[in-house]
Amino acid sequence: MRFLFLVAALMFSFDVTAAVKLIGTDAPVAVPAEQINSGMNMAQKRVREASVRINTAGGGHGTGSYIVYKDAHLIFTAQHVADGSKGGIYHVSKGGESRIATLIWSDAAADMAVLHLSEKFVTISPMKWSPQKRLAEVGTEITYSGYPSHHQLMTFQGVVAGYEDKSGVGKQIILNTYGWFGCSGSVIYALNGDIVGILYAVDVEYYPGLQVQENMIWVAPIQRIDMKVVLRELCKVEPYAVKRACR
Repeated sequence: MRFLFLVAALMFSFDVTAAVKLIGTDAPVAVPAEQINSGMNMAQKRVREASVRINTAGGGHGTGSYIVYKDAHLIFTAQHVADGSKGGIYHVSKGGESRIATLIWSDAAADMAVLHLSEKFVTISPMKWSPQKRLAEVGTEITYSGYPSHHQLMTFQGVVAGYEDKSGVGKQIILNTYGWFGCSGSVIYALNGDIVGILYAVDVEYYPGLQVQENMIWVAPIQRIDMKVVLRELCKVEPYAVKRACR
């Protein structure tokens, strides 16, 4: 029998139509040199390059995606990764490069957050802000890159498998792919580079005991984020640093 609640990493729960467990964080490790197979399409390569590690209090980590909108350099992630108050500081890294980012917007119910980089990355290129206009259809092929547990950056593929309702938020996307602790905050992309949503949880089955279904992944639809609202918050604190975005 399945219990109808969300088991949160911070012991905070929501009523939902299936049991899920938030994907937590794990300790950071060094990043080795890597080779990329030419069989990956350009969008998959760009998604992998833009995926960053967000270090959290206590030595853990989550994942985020480096995204640019006009002259605003942003990190999109899950709220339970960047769960502090607005204006909180986070360390974001990729390879040997590290940057400071400030939390400018978050939605605890949807489990989504946006950080602003004080200085843009030099060695990696961001994705462009390109959200899907409508909820991703069942069968849509997706890709994302994240940092599961103690592992280095890993790239995954999958498909939209269906939807579930989450109390107070509405329809959520369910993927058939892989996810684990540390992947929270990974931005899910369609193979054309459009943003599908933000990964925040794995499914949980409570019979005959606690079992994590690591191939059933919960995603908050990107349509939940209103960029006008995000930019309004950003322009309150750094209007001169992002002049184009604040026009």
